[in-house]
Amino acid sequence: MPSSRPGLLALAPHRSTTAALLADAARGRGMEVAVLPVGGVPERYAGRGDAHYYGGPRFAAQVARPLGVALLEPDDGWLDGLPYAFTGRHIRRLPLSGARSLPGPLFAKPPTDKSFPAAVYGSGAELPDVAGDPLVQVSSVVTWAEEFRLFLLDGEIRTGSRYAVHGLLDPAPLAGHPRESAVRAFARRLVEACGTTLPGAVVLDVGRTVPPTGPGGWAVVEANMAWFSNVYAADPGRALDVVLRSAGPEGLLSDRDRAFRRAVPTTPGALRGVLPE
Repeated sequence: MPSSRPGLLALAPHRSTTAALLADAARGRGMEVAVLPVGGVPERYAGRGDAHYYGGPRFAAQVARPLGVALLEPDDGWLDGLPYAFTGRHIRRLPLSGARSLPGPLFAKPPTDKSFPAAVYGSGAELPDVAGDPLVQVSSVVTWAEEFRLFLLDGEIRTGSRYAVHGLLDPAPLAGHPRESAVRAFARRLVEACGTTLPGAVVLDVGRTVPPTGPGGWAVVEANMAWFSNVYAADPGRALDVVLRSAGPEGLLSDRDRAFRRAVPTTPGALRGVLPE
């Protein structure tokens, strides 16, 4: 059973500005914060029942089971399953071999990994060579005037940040932003219509598109796991609420979120496990 202690925030070895901000917020709550070694989970942190995680998915695959953490993430096909009214563009997934025959321009990305850059390609023939025939997410090209990151907890925006303007990084807090009410209104409509298709703790990126590449208006950029998302100019303490739920103790996983639990390896070769001390 989870303990009554404030809990542990376990961080991947690779440090980032977001990890540092979340660590400070966690310490302010009385939580223990630990940067895990590359080799795995020290014995003193294993099986405690109160651990949470922030960091990349590859390291998460190594440490989630020893920590006893359940990792929540959106379904790979979530974006292409949304109604056009929320995407503002046509999106689908298909094998790379099939995508190569598509005319362009098109936007393409790997749904689950970083096997090739997410970018606009002149045509499907320009897609990079990748081993096997993985699924590729392709969409019509739109121009994003502004993009915002929202940290959602049970459908509520806990905090948010603008992160880009016309494709260039330009963080600014959502709170007090001139477009805050429009962002919140769009997110509210999306949650009302499709909220059950997302984990209870998730990061949602939305943006404002402009003609002539799209109809113009608000649209979903993508959804991501909160336990590996940059906070940009969002409030770190409120973002931490979402991160802790998104990668928290297995014993606290709700029935609603079981369908969104990320699968992690169970074989000894894929999981180094606990480090003796």
